[in-house]
Amino acid sequence: MSPSRRARLREVPLARTGAELGGVLDFVREEIAPFPTGNGHPAFFAWVNSPPAPAGLIAELLAGAVNATCGMGENALMDLERGTVRTLADLAGLPDGTGGVLTSGGSMANLLALATARTWFLTRRGSGDGPAYDRDHARLTLYYSAQAHMSVAKAAACIGLPAHRLRPIPTDAHDRLEPAALRATVTADLDAGLLPFCAVTTLGSTATGAVDPLEAVTDLCRSVGMWHHADGAWGGLGAAVPALAPLYQGIGGIDSLTVDPHKTLSVPVGCGALLVRDSEHLHTAFAHRASYLTAGEPDALPWLSHATVELTRPGTRALALWATLHHLGRDGVTTLIEHYLTLADQLRDKISTQPRLELLAGGPWPVACFRITDPVGDPDALHARVAHRVQAAGRAYLATVSVRGHTVLRACLCNYRTTTDDLDLLIREVLHAADADHQPPPVTNEQPTHRR
Repeated sequence: MSPSRRARLREVPLARTGAELGGVLDFVREEIAPFPTGNGHPAFFAWVNSPPAPAGLIAELLAGAVNATCGMGENALMDLERGTVRTLADLAGLPDGTGGVLTSGGSMANLLALATARTWFLTRRGSGDGPAYDRDHARLTLYYSAQAHMSVAKAAACIGLPAHRLRPIPTDAHDRLEPAALRATVTADLDAGLLPFCAVTTLGSTATGAVDPLEAVTDLCRSVGMWHHADGAWGGLGAAVPALAPLYQGIGGIDSLTVDPHKTLSVPVGCGALLVRDSEHLHTAFAHRASYLTAGEPDALPWLSHATVELTRPGTRALALWATLHHLGRDGVTTLIEHYLTLADQLRDKISTQPRLELLAGGPWPVACFRITDPVGDPDALHARVAHRVQAAGRAYLATVSVRGHTVLRACLCNYRTTTDDLDLLIREVLHAADADHQPPPVTNEQPTHRR
């Protein structure tokens, strides 16, 4: 977008008189639709940012017309949200009775999870309020994989945990959290008088697609009285896929799970979920009463606003998720994820057979991290330049990531329209962008200037 076009959008004036409604379509066609993020294109490989499923698009329009809030007051969309939450929990391999709430995405789900874990932990200690709360809250300590999504540390800051009480735990050669390192760190903190209250595992790390071991972390959490939250924003539904299911042994024993249907299932953006094995812990953390907000029936279910920080909540999440799941079916969910896994295997094979490229990491979730083997100058700077050139050319799109201290190229698969032709296109674009560093400087006819 040109600077002037961007400035025009940031400074839209409001006319004194209204305009024809049809002008909205003209505005979108001319000013918005030609300049998207690009994630709808099958050659978009930059982030876990899926294109919207058609069923979700239709459902969002219809839910917007119904315009019911899924926070207070009983309505059909609120019950539908309860149902879709149970469906997600079932797909994820969580036990019967699991509850939860839909969110705007994984960042909000992780925030709710840490706030719930804090309330659960302090309540069990009898320090849910008063001076005891101040004393114990000042010693709370959080643990997570060094490969965890940045939203985990951000959520910790939002609930009042300073950086010096956050513990990124080292990972192994496959980028999985090391249980022995976690245990040693927790033990040291207990000996120092701190209060380890929550450990966060990652199911499908953003950088390399790694899945942390679940059972070992749960065992540690149970032995010392910690909450175990799993951030599966990308990989939370892996238990539904036979090829991935062995990595999800013990998922039924965790306390909470983040899932992002707008990643794995292509529900339109704005649909995440927090699933909690015992939803009463959510209500303990977030239920607040007001005289103007009372349920109509004595035996009515708790309003969904009692499970989150939002009171006014859009019904578009529930209907878009339901429509997408209804269109896919259980087998369709598995097939969709398997499509991404197959493409990722093919991309890794293509990278490995290309002499100028080297595969560095990736998997089991569909991502490939790779480098150029004949760099000119600083390799980190080269990979940043290559990614920028590919993006600027406009035929494919990928990003960079830091892997073991070095900037490399990263391509993830999360578009149901992507084919093997798009994989070949990506590799051609990367090699073409790298060739620019091997080109000699342009020759000019200018004569040297002689100074007296």
